[in-house]
Amino acid sequence: MSNSTHTFAVDPRNTDIQININGDLFPREKAVVSVFDSGFILGDGIWEGLRVHDGVIPFLDQHLKRLWEGAKALDLDMGLDKAELAERLYDTLDANGMKDHVHIRLMVSRGIKSTPYQDPAVTISPPTIVMIPEYKSPDPSLNDRGVRLYTVYVRRGYADVQDPRINSHSKLNCIFGCIQAAKAGYDEALMLDPHGHVATCNSTHFFIVRDGEVWTSSGDYCLDGITRRNVVNLCKANGIPVFEKNFSVMQAYGAEEAFVTGTFAGLTPVFDIDGREIGDARRGPMVDRLQGLYRDLLNHEVDRHQQGNAE
Repeated sequence: MSNSTHTFAVDPRNTDIQININGDLFPREKAVVSVFDSGFILGDGIWEGLRVHDGVIPFLDQHLKRLWEGAKALDLDMGLDKAELAERLYDTLDANGMKDHVHIRLMVSRGIKSTPYQDPAVTISPPTIVMIPEYKSPDPSLNDRGVRLYTVYVRRGYADVQDPRINSHSKLNCIFGCIQAAKAGYDEALMLDPHGHVATCNSTHFFIVRDGEVWTSSGDYCLDGITRRNVVNLCKANGIPVFEKNFSVMQAYGAEEAFVTGTFAGLTPVFDIDGREIGDARRGPMVDRLQGLYRDLLNHEVDRHQQGNAE
């Protein structure tokens, strides 16, 4: 893999994982879905990426809230409630003996169709719900190496075309951005909105630091990421000026620091955008402080969950 926020070391334990499909467990080599599944045929579905820390899935309530909002937008009946889905997630972890350094891909499609056609009316099964847990840890050297972003031609579009605030399986615009950045020799794509303002990256959320202030996009043209929202809230709670606003790539070039956020790697510094070094091209004091605050938040979330289970 490239030097990206999703870089990880191959773990041989992943060859023997049990994957949950609609409540049943299958070994990796036998975990399959139908060629008539809505997700395969059309990308008709929603998903979440989850982390496991010390036996706990942090911020699971926020992830499930977002998943259910996406299902509502797609007029997709989940077929179970949030508590039942959470129980299935933890049952899957238990079946695999997983406690830490784990990433879960939770995917929900509309279900199996009677024929390859887009109309939801030809769906003949309940939703397909897949949980893939894998041992994955972010590359720790990224803190010192940083990531390099490339501003791509493909934009995050208007909600009346395809709402970028829905975490859907239909990710072609992000994939186009990812391909262009990779072809240019960079790690990830920086994507603009229809007005030329910075929107987000192809798989993470983007922040800059200017004059002691933390800026991120308005959020109008990107998913409201769980880590993104937690970082914004951490800034507010700790007296750090933070703004969700429109800003240009030029303003990003002139930032003292930049970083990206995501469930997998947390906060990762950005050292280069389009060949321009950002600040001193090293992890700065604001990123260092926010990484510490985020670690504390994760630990608090784990403690809160464990205490709740003990009561």
